Amino acid sequence: MNRRTLVTTALYAFGASRLPLPGFASAARAAEEPASEPAWRHGASLFGDLKYPPGFKQFDYVNAQAPKGGVARQIAIGTYDNFNIAVAGVKGALATGIDFIYDTLLASALDEVSSEYGLLAEAVRYPDDFSSVTYRLRTEAKWHDGKPVTPEDVIFSFETFKTYSPQLAAYYRHVVKAEKAGDRDIVFTFDSPGNRELPQIVGQILVLPKHWWEGTDASGKKRDIGATTLEPPLGSGAYRIKEFSPGRNIVYQRVSDHWGEKINVNVGRDNFDELRYEYFRDMTVALEAFKADTVDWRTENSAKNWATAYDFPAVNEKRVIREEFPINNVGVMQAFAFNIRRAKFQDPRVRQAFNFAFDFEEMNKQIFFGQYKRIASYFQGTELACSGLPVGRELELLETVRDKVPPEAFTTAYTNPVGGNPQAVRGNLREAVRLFREAGYEVRNERLVNTKTGEPYTVEFLADDPSFERVFLFYKPSLDRLGVTVSVRTVDDAQYENRLRGWDFDIITQAWGESLSPGNEQRGYWGSQAADQPGSLNLIGIKNPAIDAMIDRVIFAKSRDDLVAATHALDRVLLWNHYVVPQWSYGKVRSARWDRFGHPEPLPKYGAASFPILWWWDAGKAAQTGSR
Repeated sequence: MNRRTLVTTALYAFGASRLPLPGFASAARAAEEPASEPAWRHGASLFGDLKYPPGFKQFDYVNAQAPKGGVARQIAIGTYDNFNIAVAGVKGALATGIDFIYDTLLASALDEVSSEYGLLAEAVRYPDDFSSVTYRLRTEAKWHDGKPVTPEDVIFSFETFKTYSPQLAAYYRHVVKAEKAGDRDIVFTFDSPGNRELPQIVGQILVLPKHWWEGTDASGKKRDIGATTLEPPLGSGAYRIKEFSPGRNIVYQRVSDHWGEKINVNVGRDNFDELRYEYFRDMTVALEAFKADTVDWRTENSAKNWATAYDFPAVNEKRVIREEFPINNVGVMQAFAFNIRRAKFQDPRVRQAFNFAFDFEEMNKQIFFGQYKRIASYFQGTELACSGLPVGRELELLETVRDKVPPEAFTTAYTNPVGGNPQAVRGNLREAVRLFREAGYEVRNERLVNTKTGEPYTVEFLADDPSFERVFLFYKPSLDRLGVTVSVRTVDDAQYENRLRGWDFDIITQAWGESLSPGNEQRGYWGSQAADQPGSLNLIGIKNPAIDAMIDRVIFAKSRDDLVAATHALDRVLLWNHYVVPQWSYGKVRSARWDRFGHPEPLPKYGAASFPILWWWDAGKAAQTGSR
C-alpha cells in the first residue's frame, strides 16, 4: 500500500538482479549465502522485467540538477489534531503531509506500471512459492536523531499497524509474523504460498522509530503509540516538522543532511526547503486565498469553479497558470454507495431503481458544465474495466460461479440508464417504479411504502462536505417523484468518520481508487470478512461468495493476462449486483499555480502532476510573477 499516491495501490513481485550493485547486495555477498537460498534482488515487478537495471543512477523522469530551495504553499481542508499515523482513520484527524517525514522499504517508479526499487531496504529475496520474504536494510539508513534504522523498527511498525489500523490489519492478515534474521535482515512469513503480492505489500510499510515511541516526551511522560499526539514525531524521511498551529497550518522542513538524499530512488526529488500546508474549513475561502496569493498551488475539484472562477487578473497576466495533467495510473469508482446492511437496500432491484432515478446527463449539463463522463466500471479509466459480453478467460472464470452471479452478467453488457431529455427521464422513472414494485414497494398517498408493513420508504444522504449538498438536492426531486422520502445531512469530519465506522448511514458518496495492478486490497474493498470490520473500506457491507472467489482469482493471477481477465470478471459481478449508483469522472488533475516553479519535461506517465515531489522553486519565474 503506497500511501503517498492517495489511493490504495497494489504492489508487485520482485525481478531478479543480475549484476553487482553499489548500495545493494553484491554478487560476492550473495555467493556467501547457502545455495538453497533465493537470490537477492534490487527491484519489484509483479509480471515482467524491470525497466531500471542494477546500478541505475536515477529515474529517467527526474531532473537530477533541480535546485534546492524555496517554499511550496498548499491547501489543506478541514482540521487536524494528530501526528500519529498509526491511528490514522481511527483516532483524531491526521495532519496533511505527515507521511513526508517517514521512509518505506521500497519506492515506486512512476514511469512503470508496477515496479518498485529499494529505499530503506538495499535488497530483498523470497522463495519461488512466495511463502515469505526477507528484507535487508541499508547500513546508512538513519533516523533524524542519527540512530540507525533497525529490524526492530520494522517489526515494531508492522505489529503496530496490525494492532491499531483496521484497514492495514486486513491488508496484512496473511502475514503470520515478522522476525529478525540478522543484524539488518527481517523475515516476514505468510500463512500460505502463492500470493505474489505479499512480499511487496510488507515492503510498503511506513517504518516508525521504536526507540522514540517507547521513550518519554519532554515532560517525562511515556509515549503511547495507540493514542493521538501533537508532539512532532521522529522520522527518517526527507522532511521533518518545523512548526505548526493545530487546525491552522503545518510546515515541513527539508532535512539538509538526510541520509538518503543521494540514493538513486531519491535523486531529483524533494527539492523544496519547506512544504507549507494552510488549513481551510471552506473550499470557497480556500479559492479566495489562492487568488490572494496566500497559497501557491490549487487542485480544483469543482467543475463549476474550473469553468467560472479563474477569470481574475493574475490568470489573464499569465502569472497564474492553469494546467490539466492526465491520470494514467489510477482507476476509480465514485458513487452513491448504499449501506446494504440495512434491510431497505438489500434487494438489488431497489438499488437499481435508484440508478434509473438518477439523471446524470441533466446534472452534468446544469451544474458540471458538461465536463464529466459517467462511470461504468469499478476500474474506470483503465484496461481493467470490463466491456461488452464476457469472453475467453473472463467467461471461464465467471462460469465457475454462474449459480451465484446475476444471469444478466452473461447475456447483457452493463450500461447505466441514460437521461437528459423528458422522454428518457419518464421512461427511466417508469422502470424505477416497476423495480420498486417487484421488490415489494408501492406508492400510496404519494409516498412509497412497504406493501407488507405500510412503512414509508425513507433515505438520508450523508456528507461531510457542504459543497456536495447541491448534488444530493439535484437528485432529490427525481426520488420525490417516486414517493421516496429524502433528507440530506452534512456533518463535521469527526462525526462523519464515526458514523461510517459504526455503519450508521443510508447513502454516502464514496470513491475507491484502483491501481493498474489490483490485488489484496480488493478484500478490504469488497470481501466478506471486511464487511463486519469497522474502519474497512467495505462500507457497502458486501458479503458475496462469487465476489470473494473473483478477488482470489485476482490475487493469485500468474500473468498479466490472467490478472486482467480476473479483474474484468470481478468488475462485472460488482456492477450487476447494483451495489452503487455510479457517479462521474474526469480523467485529469485540474490544477492552478502561481508561476514560480519548474518541473521535469515530460512528467512521468504514472505520476499525474507529481507536485510537490518532483517540482522545484524557479527563482527567475518567481521574480517575474511578483512577491508573495
